[in-house]
Amino acid sequence: MEQYAHLYGMVGIEEEVNQPLTFNLEQNYPNPFNPATTIKYSIPEKVKSQNSKFKNVTLKIYDILGREIVVLVNEEQKPGNYEVKWDASNQPSGVYFYQLTADEFVKTRKMVLLR
Repeated sequence: MEQYAHLYGMVGIEEEVNQPLTFNLEQNYPNPFNPATTIKYSIPEKVKSQNSKFKNVTLKIYDILGREIVVLVNEEQKPGNYEVKWDASNQPSGVYFYQLTADEFVKTRKMVLLR
């Protein structure tokens, strides 16, 4: 069957289905957390540059006063789904914000660290 898949337009369907259509920054989990949490985000295919990478994809953590705590991601990334873990063992309890910036997309979400 696989040898005839190209005749029926089935080649690469799985890859296309898994490609995100829009930027997305999901709520971290668990939330509240102690001491680590996971942040998932998506970079879509449609806004890629000529070399299939994005310029300056960043994921940063800020405290309640807006001070930058850590930069989790600061690199060019290809379209796809990503997952980043943050270990906040050395941070005090409180409200934190995480912000994804990619091209012209910017989204911020809130999370809570409980000790």
